[in-house]
Amino acid sequence: MELRRRDYQVERPLLNQKQLEELGRWSSVTGTHQWRTWLQCSHARARALLLQYLPVLAWLPRYPVRDWLLGDLLSGLSVAIMQLPQGLAYALLAGLPPVFGLYSSFYPVFIYFLFGTSRHISVGTFAVMSVMVGSVTESLAPDEDFLQDLNSTVNETARDAARVQLASALSVLVGLFQVGLGLVHFGFVVTYLSEPLVRGYTTAASVQVFISQLKYVFGLQLSSRSGPLSIIYTLLEVCWKLPQSVVGTMVTALVAGVVLVVMKLLNDKLQRHLPLPIPRELLTLIGATGISYGVGLKHRFGVDVVGDIPAGLIPPVAPNSQLFAKLVGNAFAIAVVGFAIAISLGKIFALRHGYRVDSNQELVALGLSNLVGGVFQCFPVSCSMSRSLVQESTGGNTQVAGAVSSLFILIIIVKLGELFQDLPKAVLAAAIIVNLKGMLMQFTDICSLWKANRMDLLIWLVTFVATILLNLDLGLAAAVAFSLLLVVFRTQLPHYSILGQVPDTDIYRDVAEYSEAREVPGVKVFRSSATVYFANAELYSDTLKQKCGVDVDRLISRKKKLLKKKELKLKRLLKEEKLQRQAAASKGTSVSINANTSIRDIESNNMEGSKAKVRQGEGSRVTRGLAVTSGVEVTGDMGQGILLVIGGWGSWWFCESGETCFLPTAPVVTQLEAGHFFDASITKQHLFASVHDAVVFALQHPRSGPVSPVSVS
Repeated sequence: MELRRRDYQVERPLLNQKQLEELGRWSSVTGTHQWRTWLQCSHARARALLLQYLPVLAWLPRYPVRDWLLGDLLSGLSVAIMQLPQGLAYALLAGLPPVFGLYSSFYPVFIYFLFGTSRHISVGTFAVMSVMVGSVTESLAPDEDFLQDLNSTVNETARDAARVQLASALSVLVGLFQVGLGLVHFGFVVTYLSEPLVRGYTTAASVQVFISQLKYVFGLQLSSRSGPLSIIYTLLEVCWKLPQSVVGTMVTALVAGVVLVVMKLLNDKLQRHLPLPIPRELLTLIGATGISYGVGLKHRFGVDVVGDIPAGLIPPVAPNSQLFAKLVGNAFAIAVVGFAIAISLGKIFALRHGYRVDSNQELVALGLSNLVGGVFQCFPVSCSMSRSLVQESTGGNTQVAGAVSSLFILIIIVKLGELFQDLPKAVLAAAIIVNLKGMLMQFTDICSLWKANRMDLLIWLVTFVATILLNLDLGLAAAVAFSLLLVVFRTQLPHYSILGQVPDTDIYRDVAEYSEAREVPGVKVFRSSATVYFANAELYSDTLKQKCGVDVDRLISRKKKLLKKKELKLKRLLKEEKLQRQAAASKGTSVSINANTSIRDIESNNMEGSKAKVRQGEGSRVTRGLAVTSGVEVTGDMGQGILLVIGGWGSWWFCESGETCFLPTAPVVTQLEAGHFFDASITKQHLFASVHDAVVFALQHPRSGPVSPVSVS
């Protein structure tokens, strides 16, 4: 037969489960104990563990220097040029002195180079993570706690020291959470953060970032707030204090923003002709610093500047463990959000370039980056989308680019950092706001999700509103809880349908959707799109009654009455036989023929009664929960069988005569065997390989009888 032909014909015998197992030589799969492999000790096992937890040893010895080194060097330089201004700016978001943003752009990046599995993401400071850290530092170390008695001014030195201590302890705790979750293979936790949830959350976080930078744009002194509705109160305070704005600061921010936007447009227009993108942020920072130093923006116009940036590295400091109790909740939220952002972006690049990202190892790598960074006074980091795109587009192939960028940052920290002391904070705020364009454009998700999936739109909107109103930590918890409740709600309201046969095929589709699909006379095919369990069993039963006319409770009641009649008949037959035996014994005559006839009747009734008892037990299980039921016998005036096709775990059919035909999936067969479901009345001969097999069996066997090999074409 030619492969190009679109039609085909298969002829095979009707297959029940028993015949299918014999034909396919089915055998149960013995489960393996994973813990046994964990406890194995060998040279190969030790080497595998070393390469698993230190991936750099696996790919660096095979690094193609001639092909990839130049691209990684250029990419690392480009990323470092972006890291410098973003590190300084995002430190302000975290409520810390700008130099700590440079530290957070060096230590974690180099640690990820050793332990990470993604070749293209750029680890370091990120706006969402920074604003989450800032909400913690400003709530636990507000300006009001560091007011000086004489003139009610804030002691910035003491405040910054307290906030740095909080941020570093938070980073250590975030790292411990991530490493611990990674070691116990808890990377799947990110699956509970759906894409609409993450995008709604990051959009709300970008709004919070935007509002938090308004004080630097207008040169205002605002009160520190945290908790629910804090961002609303901050926005109201900004509006209230607008008359107190510093004109020089506003002009500086406006000019810097315009320059950044114009250079961004030039980059987009000339990207095909430029080997590297124009370092717009770095050039803006250098120009703004030079102008501020030459004109004296701070002294003449009251423009707030970055201030002292100490040269060189600082020694490691042990975190204050007494702060852990206050930070544990926020640390877990930051750990999950940071990992969700990193793994989402990492998988995008991995799919694009054909390699694999290990989610559990990514947790370990990010955790070690934050853990080591916290010891060196860094705040929690994740990966940046903008820097990752630059790292990929400029020729980056591995995390060698990340190592190169961290070395450039090290040079800046040691030698060049102090040159940016006169950099206006308004310029950093303008750079942050301009970089929010990508996340703020996620508002367009509302239109696309409205057309594609309104349940996902509901998750997006609830996440956004909850994050805006409840702040970042409580907003994330509320969003995850709502998402899980929505999953349960979806399983309680699945799609139910009646299936019909597509003409001249063995395919069954929803008759409401396929106009040519026709119901098979004498057979009903009923399908549920969700697994049946205790939460939706009652609704399933009601829908079954509505669509197929099967009243489970009524059937059970009628069945019990029928069983009671059979039991009374059986007792009457036994009593008649006993009387016949007594009469025969008194007369001394033989009644072997009559007795034998009665015995056959009794045996027949016993068998019928035993089957009836089994059916009664099945019906009772239906009322408790349809997910574990074996069937409902259709009796009385219902002249058709019913084929129930339950999406998720199995299907079954019941005909008027009492025959029960099932169509379960393979895991369900195993569960039925483990639960001792099969007996003399219900065997694997009542299980079928497909819907069409069961329909053919129903049509060929309207009454109970031995199963015969009916051909299915």
